[in-house]
Amino acid sequence: MRTTVDLTLAQDQTAVDALAEASGLPKQRIKDAMAKGACWWMVKGKQVRLRKAKRDVKAGTRLQLFYDDTVLARKPEPAELLEDLGRYSVWFKPHGMLAQGSQWGDHCSLLRWAEVSLKKPCFLIHRLDADAAGLMLIAHDAKAAGALSQLFSGRSVTKVYQARVTGLLEAKDRVIDAPVEGKAALSHITTLALDEQQQTTLLRVRIETGRKHQIRRHLAGIGHPIVGDRLYGNAAPVPLQLLAWLLEFDCPIFRRQVSFRLPEAHQLQ
Repeated sequence: MRTTVDLTLAQDQTAVDALAEASGLPKQRIKDAMAKGACWWMVKGKQVRLRKAKRDVKAGTRLQLFYDDTVLARKPEPAELLEDLGRYSVWFKPHGMLAQGSQWGDHCSLLRWAEVSLKKPCFLIHRLDADAAGLMLIAHDAKAAGALSQLFSGRSVTKVYQARVTGLLEAKDRVIDAPVEGKAALSHITTLALDEQQQTTLLRVRIETGRKHQIRRHLAGIGHPIVGDRLYGNAAPVPLQLLAWLLEFDCPIFRRQVSFRLPEAHQLQ
């Protein structure tokens, strides 16, 4: 079932009562949807998530509900906190987990997972495909978020991935220079291991740009799509075999170079 509600309250009312009346859904379902980030309200001209079901809402307030029982029923794999550095933290995002939520909810997102786990403000710094897994950073104050985001947008971060691709591919710092959606995109690939029995290759991939699905498109474009890539290759009984493996940069917070590498237990073997 999928339904949306957009209403402006005619009288003071609790959020759960107003949304239950407008949608015809049981209050318990509304409460669950609110807890999972599917309800929004206007606060000082800004649309934000409303999670407290029994919050009293004033007349004239706009409420929105984006209810999708399929989305709300999803249960994310747990993210793992690798390091808490105070002003930002380092996480392992599993396959299938979003970087941030959508209007339909955020309980399956890393950003919400971090908020609940650390019980402090969380700001998204960069993105990683939902199908991919690996390293992500989350900031915990606006200034840290701005400074770190600028590094990513300014291409000042060394980003290295592991990818298992179909077929046998011998490469040593091979450059793939192919535009993505009309924009320049550069990827460097090096072979780490060949699996002749499975006819697959484990690659190290360093990207200079961060275009949408850049690695997936580049590898598929040279005839070696990533194993499990249902968009640019073929579906497989395993998740997309792409991992954000290493992040390295001059940290504007601590004024030194930092390097974060995915623990061996999470790496592709």
